Amino acid sequence: MKKHALPATLALALVVGATLPTAAASAASATSAHPRCGNHQALQGALDGLTGEHRLAGAVVEVVDPACGTWAGASGVADVRTGRPTSAGDRLRIGSVTKTFTATVVLQLAAEGSLSLDSTVEDHLPGLVQGGGYDGRAITVRQLLQQTGGLPDHADAFADADVDWLRHHRFEPRELVEAALRLPHPEPGWHYSTTNYVLAGLVVEQVTGRSFEDEVTRRVIDPLRLRDTYWPGMAEDIRGRHSHSYFTTERDGGPVRVDGTRWNTSAGGAGGALISTPSDVNRFLAALLGGRLLPAAQLAEMRTTVPGDPERLGSEGRYGLGLITEPLSCGGVWTGHTGSTRAGHHTVTAMAPDGRQATIAINESPATEAAANAVLAALDTALCPPRTQGGSEVGR
Repeated sequence: MKKHALPATLALALVVGATLPTAAASAASATSAHPRCGNHQALQGALDGLTGEHRLAGAVVEVVDPACGTWAGASGVADVRTGRPTSAGDRLRIGSVTKTFTATVVLQLAAEGSLSLDSTVEDHLPGLVQGGGYDGRAITVRQLLQQTGGLPDHADAFADADVDWLRHHRFEPRELVEAALRLPHPEPGWHYSTTNYVLAGLVVEQVTGRSFEDEVTRRVIDPLRLRDTYWPGMAEDIRGRHSHSYFTTERDGGPVRVDGTRWNTSAGGAGGALISTPSDVNRFLAALLGGRLLPAAQLAEMRTTVPGDPERLGSEGRYGLGLITEPLSCGGVWTGHTGSTRAGHHTVTAMAPDGRQATIAINESPATEAAANAVLAALDTALCPPRTQGGSEVGR
């Protein structure tokens, strides 16, 4: 998973050329019957392709259109063992979509004058980022959010760790930072690193005197009434109705599908630990890009992008302060974020220039680059719906 790889809470999912059981169920529900809104056949077909051709356990989407209302679609199963159909109402781990929540709170603090985006890591966390040629005096808060501070990703330190140890280990933020500082320096320029957001969470704690989880909850989750969104802390289980998550690993000389639902995601922290639903994620992104969470000046800062790594974001992908932009086939760019977990949950949320939104979630790590790219192709289908004529789709 290179081009269009979904940013991970830990390491990228293990890539194994496996043959996995085909998901069994498909379901969809529409809440709008406006004649120009289409019948969603192409999008449902994209979901079915993820669970059929690409053999992922389950895939869901929620689309919110200013003219057409809300539509949710699903394909496959939430639980391979029981065969329970997946649903867009299931909770899941949203991985690096968490970064957009954390960046929002940092920018709120900047708007309040509690911190400056041009202050340094050393200003807030004296002595923490020192050694190995790394220097917190040369890294600003803005660079943390923008992924341009030159720090490696602590996930790389655990790439070869035993999976069973990894899923049960209770990481502390400073432990993650220390692990990152022992790694080689990345190439100069933009470099995706969850360590940047672990540090951003520590900055929030230093500035406010409260935990970053409490600040995100108090400033974003509670005001928006995101009732299915919460920080799991050290808990390994997901509360309430949720999809199981799956990944493939090599055992006894062959690929095996493993249930990764029980997983301590403290390694993601402020950069990847949140649990949510597609509906809550859509509501959050609409509020953010609609100007309800940040003053205009800070939202403009957030949306100011720099070129990203083509291996990570695609040839035209760009990164702002916790936001990704990529081109759409129908013109313009989508704005949002992607999220991935080693346990198997993957999410992508985005808004098109006309305000149409979509959040897609799958509950199994793509085993091929083609499968990972198919998720973003489904997003493009969701944001660039086919035109209809007499009830039939006629292409974009």
